[in-house]
Amino acid sequence: MLALVTLASLALVSAGEAITLRTDTSKALVPLDEIISGGPPPDGIPAIDRPAFVSPSEAARWLVPKEPVLAVQVKGVARAYPLQILMWHEIVNDVVGGVPVTVTYCPLCNSGIVFERVVDGTTLDFGTSGKLYKSDLVMYDRQSHSLWAQMEGRAIVGTRAGTKLTLVPANTLSFEEWRAIHPAGKVLSRDTGHTRRYGVNPYESYDQPQLRPFLFRDRPDPRRPPKERVVGIKLGDAARAYPWPVLAERRVLHDRLAGQALVIFYQPGALSALDDEEISRSRAVGATSAFSGVLEGRTLIFQATPEGFRDTETGSTWNLLGHAVTGPLAGSRLTAVPHVDAFWFAWAAFNPATTVYGER
Repeated sequence: MLALVTLASLALVSAGEAITLRTDTSKALVPLDEIISGGPPPDGIPAIDRPAFVSPSEAARWLVPKEPVLAVQVKGVARAYPLQILMWHEIVNDVVGGVPVTVTYCPLCNSGIVFERVVDGTTLDFGTSGKLYKSDLVMYDRQSHSLWAQMEGRAIVGTRAGTKLTLVPANTLSFEEWRAIHPAGKVLSRDTGHTRRYGVNPYESYDQPQLRPFLFRDRPDPRRPPKERVVGIKLGDAARAYPWPVLAERRVLHDRLAGQALVIFYQPGALSALDDEEISRSRAVGATSAFSGVLEGRTLIFQATPEGFRDTETGSTWNLLGHAVTGPLAGSRLTAVPHVDAFWFAWAAFNPATTVYGER
């Protein structure tokens, strides 16, 4: 049974500790009545502001190999943020490779997205507002109390309305896959300063494709099931969704969007974070990645192999994160294209003109 009553139970902060947002509502890009309460007060779901990290071997004591993590690499520094922690906090304010970033996850949209958080020379710190817009996490920055829609990284209400954050390429994949690629990387620790049931999914069975989204007032786009997973890519004004069922069948998709050659990989195995009450018992849904299909001026064509992926031009083998591990191109790395893994309803709600791969 869907345990959405636990949405309110995520807020384990007393009313006396909750803050009052001082958002300038005279500056709004969306109707204010479409921004609704999700249950908890501001900061009721507490962001992690002083993240601690552990080695992969230490994290393996409480992370099963197939559990999903949100992976980021900035200037050679690799970090993994387990979804079993992110779903209880939704935001981590961090600095990776010297770059201030905010790592975000909205369970209702199943969207893990990372942004740079320096805007006009000011480093912003983000918290949860307790509100939703189109069923998506609404963040607020503590400097101006502007409200931001997580799916598009844009301030929608407040003094910073219209400002967009810069996307940082990130991937949700299995812990074991990330660990094999980044054995010296660091994993977000369960030592967060908060007591939560890490490893327990408070949104049990929420990711069934045909289920209607929670607190979503619009009519879901009927082209795909509401909670079918898609890879969403937006380049300029061009947006396209790549359905996971198509990816799971073919494992590699080549495409052109806004004049750019793209390749999207799919790797089976990674568990869902929104299925079983215990994430470690959840069903496998897989993982994806997206890249430019051009390396040093040459367009590469890929095919899936039992070991990962192989380009037909040189026979080099590649892993899910776009690293060539054997063959003539060993040591090379594909250029990541920022994308979001999300439920179809959310991608379509924020990108109503989106096309869908394979549909005319």
